[in-house]
Amino acid sequence: MSEHNDKIREYAVKIAKYLDEKKALDVKVLNVFNSTVIADYFVIAHTDSVPHLRALADDTEQEMGLKEGIAPTHKEASDSWTLLDYDSIIVHIFLKDARAEYKLEKLWADAEEVVF
Repeated sequence: MSEHNDKIREYAVKIAKYLDEKKALDVKVLNVFNSTVIADYFVIAHTDSVPHLRALADDTEQEMGLKEGIAPTHKEASDSWTLLDYDSIIVHIFLKDARAEYKLEKLWADAEEVVF
């Protein structure tokens, strides 16, 4: 694995750990490098409330900006799902019901889960 890929994996794990520290639920990191061209990693988590969803997304964006000097190139937000696109890493933060509806883990079932 190249130094660039190691750094991307490191960022994905940092995001996952940060979300976990902030009480996001069922945080997962999926290595989707061999499954799609849209990203190398997905970080997926959920919460039970809209305010917590918004706080998780805002705090993650701020944390990565302050500590790592990176910002998402694209962000989409609704009341049930926020997506932070860091090009090689896509962060999906859902409300619990939306996560169950979209089933990203099932859609990307062939992806390797990264233990952090």
